[in-house]
Amino acid sequence: MIYTVTLNPALDYFMNFEGVTLGKVNRTGKTAQFAGGKGIMESRMLKKLGVPSVAWGFAGGFSGREILRQLTADGIDSDFVPIAGESRINVKLKTAADETSLDAAGPHLTADEIDLFLEKFEGLTPVDSVVLAGAIPPSLPENFYERLIAKIHAKGAQFAIDIDGQKLLSTLADRPLVVKPNREELEEIFGQKLSALTDIIPYGKKLLSAGAQHVMVSLAGDGALLFAGAKVYFAAPIKGTVKNSIGAGDSTVAGFIAEFSRSHDPIKAFRQGVACGTAKVFSENMPTREFLDTCYDAIKVIEIRR
Repeated sequence: MIYTVTLNPALDYFMNFEGVTLGKVNRTGKTAQFAGGKGIMESRMLKKLGVPSVAWGFAGGFSGREILRQLTADGIDSDFVPIAGESRINVKLKTAADETSLDAAGPHLTADEIDLFLEKFEGLTPVDSVVLAGAIPPSLPENFYERLIAKIHAKGAQFAIDIDGQKLLSTLADRPLVVKPNREELEEIFGQKLSALTDIIPYGKKLLSAGAQHVMVSLAGDGALLFAGAKVYFAAPIKGTVKNSIGAGDSTVAGFIAEFSRSHDPIKAFRQGVACGTAKVFSENMPTREFLDTCYDAIKVIEIRR
């Protein structure tokens, strides 16, 4: 089984404007609200691909109930720890030119609530995979992901991790199945400006050498790279209209995990990951399975010989 972990889920409230002026009343057109959080997005994409998963996390209050209601309505299995606090609500402002995210910090978690969550990891087996994704609530210690990884390893299970910056580096020695920084995150990690593919390749290899089993680097509209063993692969971008980039990276990770869990082929998994991220960007909400298949067929992967 694949388990996705969203420690700080949110009810994402999307508001569409022609333009936004600070200090003025801005009247929105279309609005929508969706259960959000990186792990939740990954479970949604896994569902689209026909791969079962269970979403883990914390949920409380009105927003928490709505998150769980939406997951149930979407046919996604979940096992969230109920909390006394209120799950956060994030506001996503979208205009013709920009997308702006206003994200809340998250609820306070009690010691009993945290212990209940940690108990879930006791049931893991060597055939399970856990996807750790996104920021942690302020009431959890900075090393909480490291504690979860230790529990995963103790049960012989695999993990993938989707977090930012230096925190990602600290997990590489634990051999994550896959990590997926984008170009900007790679620049932040190493303090280097990375423009051409030849600039990026040495730093992708550094993540691999540090312990990651596979490394994907997203280049947004310029495609993506995969580092697997001694080889480097490039997926060329396909053209389309950008409709909603939120969740594209999460979808890429989910696509990789979905295919790798079936075939254990990193090239097929990379192609599926890029297809999922692309289809998400070109869709207002979640892409249809038919569109995912169309994007998969259009993705071309080549080996970069260096």
